[in-house]
Parts: sequence; structure tokens; C-alpha cells
Amino acid sequence: MGDDLDRHTNDQRGDLPLQSGAIVTARALVHVVDDDESFRTAVERMLRMCKFEVALYASADQLLDKPLPVNRGCILLDVQMIGLDGLELQTRLTRLGNVLPIIFLTGHGDIPMSVRAIKSGADDFLSKPVSTATLKESVQRALEHFDTTYERQVQLNGMRSLLATLTAREREVFDLFVRGKLNKQIAYQLGTSERTIKAHRHSVMQKLSVNSVAEAVSIAERLGILAPTSEMQNSIS
Repeated sequence: MGDDLDRHTNDQRGDLPLQSGAIVTARALVHVVDDDESFRTAVERMLRMCKFEVALYASADQLLDKPLPVNRGCILLDVQMIGLDGLELQTRLTRLGNVLPIIFLTGHGDIPMSVRAIKSGADDFLSKPVSTATLKESVQRALEHFDTTYERQVQLNGMRSLLATLTAREREVFDLFVRGKLNKQIAYQLGTSERTIKAHRHSVMQKLSVNSVAEAVSIAERLGILAPTSEMQNSIS
């Protein structure tokens, strides 16, 4: 098969998209959404040659029919399709909390369309025909994005789990001392002794596995409890 994906194959396959809920694989999974059957087949062959697993969908509705697995992967999406078009599907997926990066691959794109897609969070916007090398590089970048996002989410979930171990009073103390309140100020606000606040504060530090107030503040910022400082914003960007 040649590099260009506009060379449609004559070997047609049955229109039987893989069921997303049944896919469990260690390899990256690329979800291909395109209403052109011969194009789907051509893309599938190309992606499998690049050692990716592939799930095929003939429409946006087929993709939305079942929850997508949270496997390492991405979505390769056409723009103009019967029913929901690609940009509408992107919006729908965003509302559903989709974490898979989206790559648009279309023969009907223009600059305003590509700008809209990228502003809405698409990883890439490719025009048909596309070479194997270009497609592979785009998918690999999307997978790197997924890895980064997934690792960040794992870290945030870990922080949320630690925070959930705090008692109601410990959480009150945490919320106040990460905002710069001194022990005596916290004690006065909560109507207790400074010694009691010190004990609660020590317990909070142990449960959160932190050694300094700065580390506790970082957790609060990353979980959205506090607005990030300029230093924190720079490290995130």
C-alpha cells in the first residue's frame, strides 16, 4: 500500500466496528471515526503497520454508543460525516469528560475550521492525503500528551485520596494554615487551644506525607483549593 491515504483499497471489509468496551490491550489504541468505509480500512492497515491497535467507527453515534475505554490511545476523527460532524463530536466528547487526545484528519478542512478544532483542544489537524510518517508522528505526539495527562491525573487522584483521610477538624486546620494563618489565629477562629491546633497540624502533615507547609500549599493549589501562585503557574505551564 502506498503512503497516501487517498488511495482507497478495493478490498472492502464488512462494516463491523470494534466494540470499544471489549478492547483490552497493552498497545496504544487508535479510535478511527470516518464514514468512508474504504478509507477506514486503509487507515486501519496503516496504523496496524505502525504497531497500533485500531477500533473502527462508521459514525459519531457509533463512537458514542458505548463508553470509551481509558486505555492509552487517541481518536482519529474526520470532520464531515453523516449525522454529527467531527467538530460537534469533539464538543460532545468534551462534555462527557473525554481524556483521549483528538486528531482531525480530513479532506474538507480550512484554516478557520482547523483553528476552531485546535482551540477546542484537538492535538492536531491533518489534511488528506497524509503520509504514513506524518500520521505516525501525529499519533505518537498525541500518545505522549495522553501519558502526560494520565500521569498528572494519577498524581491528583493520589493527593485527593490523602486529603480524604483527614478528619473534619483536620481539614479545617489544613484549609486555614495553607492560607497562611498562624496556629494562634487558627485556634482563635476554631475556638480551641493553640496546642490542639499544633497536634492537628502535625497529624495533617503526616497523613499528607509532606514535610513542609510549602508542600501542603502545593497540594492545595494543584487540587484547586487555592489559586496557584505565579511560581506554581510557571511550573505547570
